[in-house]
Formats: sequence, structure tokens, C-alpha cells
Amino acid sequence: MKPLLIQMDEQTLNALNRVAAPEKRQRSEFVRRAIRKAVRQAEYRAMRDAYRKQPDSALDGDDWSAPEEFKA
Repeated sequence: MKPLLIQMDEQTLNALNRVAAPEKRQRSEFVRRAIRKAVRQAEYRAMRDAYRKQPDSALDGDDWSAPEEFKA
């Protein structure tokens, strides 16, 4: 794993210490999970936006033999 140094204000650090366990490794795991969750949510949001821009057609929705061309 690569180390990551972040700075945060005292209030945010105190809140983190309240919700995450007081041991450093557990606090680090809490932060890693929060980052993974944020990245995953951003990826899902981008996927939803792409489907909104070009939704699947109702006629060929289940027919994978002839996919529509995606236009970005």
C-alpha cells in the first residue's frame, strides 16, 4: 500500500476519532473504506448519467446479438 498524508481541521479529526476506533490502523481502514465508497458512488453516478443520455431501446433490450452503437 502507498501512504497518503492528509491534513484536516481539528473538528473533523475529532469527529473521525469518535466514529472510527481510536487505534490508528482502524482509523486508517475507516478512511480507506470511505474513499472506496465515494469512488464507487462516483462511478455509478457516471454510469447512470451515460444511460440517461443514451438509454437502451425497449425493442432490443434483451437481444445482445446486435448491440447499439454508443455515441459519446
